[in-house]
Amino acid sequence: MTGRAGWAVAGVAAVGLLAGAVELVVDDSYRAAALALLAGLIAGAVGVLTVSLVPVADPRGLLLGAVFAVQGVLSWTYTNTGVVVWTWLLLSGLVLLCWCRPFEVVALRSGAAWLGVSYLVIGALGAVLVMKPEIALQRVLYAGYFGLVVLVVFAGKGDVARFTRGIAVAFLGTVAVLLLAGSGNLFTAPHVVPDTPWGRGFEYRFWGASWLLDHPNAMACIAVLAAIRIGADATPAAWQRVGSVATAVLVLCVSDSRTGFLLLLTATLVFIWYDHRRALVPAAALAVVLLVNGPSFLVKERYGDDAGVSSGRVETWRQVGADWRRDSLAEQLLGNTRDARATVYRASSGADIKLTVDNAPIAALRKAGVVGVVAFLTGLGLLLWNVWRRRRDAPPWLMVFVPGALVTMITNEWLIGGTGGTLWLLLLAGEATLLLSPRTAPATAR
Repeated sequence: MTGRAGWAVAGVAAVGLLAGAVELVVDDSYRAAALALLAGLIAGAVGVLTVSLVPVADPRGLLLGAVFAVQGVLSWTYTNTGVVVWTWLLLSGLVLLCWCRPFEVVALRSGAAWLGVSYLVIGALGAVLVMKPEIALQRVLYAGYFGLVVLVVFAGKGDVARFTRGIAVAFLGTVAVLLLAGSGNLFTAPHVVPDTPWGRGFEYRFWGASWLLDHPNAMACIAVLAAIRIGADATPAAWQRVGSVATAVLVLCVSDSRTGFLLLLTATLVFIWYDHRRALVPAAALAVVLLVNGPSFLVKERYGDDAGVSSGRVETWRQVGADWRRDSLAEQLLGNTRDARATVYRASSGADIKLTVDNAPIAALRKAGVVGVVAFLTGLGLLLWNVWRRRRDAPPWLMVFVPGALVTMITNEWLIGGTGGTLWLLLLAGEATLLLSPRTAPATAR
């Protein structure tokens, strides 16, 4: 065993022992401590995997990926304390200001940039027209922040492949931290959940720890994104690629995330066309998830019979349509102004929960009205055109990632970004990889 491998094993063992000791003190149970020890060992192993990938990652990508992953964690840990997330956006925005130059005009041709920024600008204009300056200001700040992210991604110097790899490594590191934080309840039931309507009744899904939470779907998203970016990349070693996929398997099993499963399933089916032998690894991963969770988890009615298999999404979409018909003309054209994020109220869910739309095109209608839908379709079309016309230059991970992003936009808003918009960030960086790289000349006939 080499010295570096020895230190890695020692580090994993130390993390596992620490997790087990803490749980023994807190719960005074040797069984719980043993399970926490196992969880700590796994978290330590994921941490070692993350550290091993840092040399092939760009530091700016690492930081930007961490910024977005932490946004999501803070949003769910401090759901009712918006100042925490706004403070994080402010601090990270100051850092991004130092990296946004030189300004690349090619960013205006990015479909992902349109998807993540245009609806915020349109929604801000709508709020101005209906005399809601506070909401308009918040949306302008959001638009400015995510516009700054676009500039940073396109201003990045050096190897753009390393940049996207850095984003994925940061996501993997975030998963390691969440696994360690929640090691005391990773393999026990009930799991720790937030004391909000979002968490109550979902103790069978892993969220993390009471002081560090992330929504199971969001956690599954970053784990699967890391698996796609690293697993379909020829640069990392085989054990690193397999390790990233194995981490996604664990998170999908404990988070019970159907959307995350759908994302990995779509990417795997497309990956078969690139390398059917390497595709056996994610195919086996999907089989393990189905074996552990049972195929029935894909059609489980989580909110009761009234919500159905869609977990109430269909009812929320109907509510969006009903609200749109009642809105003023300005809101119909430029977006609902109930609050800055245009959340949805549905009587069956209770007055104390602000629902997200969980569908990208319908969310565009809710947030930015009819004009927002046009902007969404424009951005989506531009994204697909950029990927298609440069498909010769596109890395395999991007080509398998885009279909997964499109399929899962039906049950999630992550295609249009927002706070914790990890999928949008990687999609934006992937498109930038194509637009900033020299284009391969088409082969000439002989």
